[in-house]
Amino acid sequence: MAAANKGKRLMKCGLLGVAGLLVLGFGGAFVYTNFIADDAPAPLDTTPTVTASVDPNVTLEGTWVVAEGSQVGYRVKEILFGQEAEAVGRTSEVTGSFTIDGDALTQGSFEVDMASITSDQSRRDGQYRGRIMEVETYPTATFELTEPLNLSGISLEQTQGEATATGNLTAHGVTNEVTFDIQGVRSGSQIQITGSIPIVFADYNIDNPSGGPAQTEDSGLMEFAINFEKES
Repeated sequence: MAAANKGKRLMKCGLLGVAGLLVLGFGGAFVYTNFIADDAPAPLDTTPTVTASVDPNVTLEGTWVVAEGSQVGYRVKEILFGQEAEAVGRTSEVTGSFTIDGDALTQGSFEVDMASITSDQSRRDGQYRGRIMEVETYPTATFELTEPLNLSGISLEQTQGEATATGNLTAHGVTNEVTFDIQGVRSGSQIQITGSIPIVFADYNIDNPSGGPAQTEDSGLMEFAINFEKES
């Protein structure tokens, strides 16, 4: 009888211990998400404020190349013990160019160094570079425009415009055609193009980023805010 009672007490203590761990897990996640973790950075596809008058000496026609201050990254919704958050990683290691001929943007592409993308969590970055994006095998992601953009409605003095871009996005060794909206802003001698491309992980043979207590959706966004300057 004593042994049976002792067994029951041990089981009860074990259940209480598990319950305590669950409470700590949920409570810790709530505290971390709502009071400790920094808010996710604002989306890169927000049209920025024009900070300088358009340089009249810089014509639209010609080739424009990626300039300093450009950023590309990802945004994925996460759930940690029922608490919603966003995982955001970014890099400034971007190259590319576009060409304007007459009233059309005839060529455009950019390339991203995937290994250089970082977030606010080193463990997340390790998973991202390893099992998720396998950056040693697939070190870059690229986008190449496949349909010209009509710019006939944009004047030399105009500072902002919008368009829909279609092209091939290659990530994790897989290429898919994508169509998405972009915003263009002229400021001083530069043009900034911003936007976001929806990414369904399975379409690129990317493992769902979920791991441990953190669960993610089966899709996310590739965000970009790329500055271009006229090629000299």
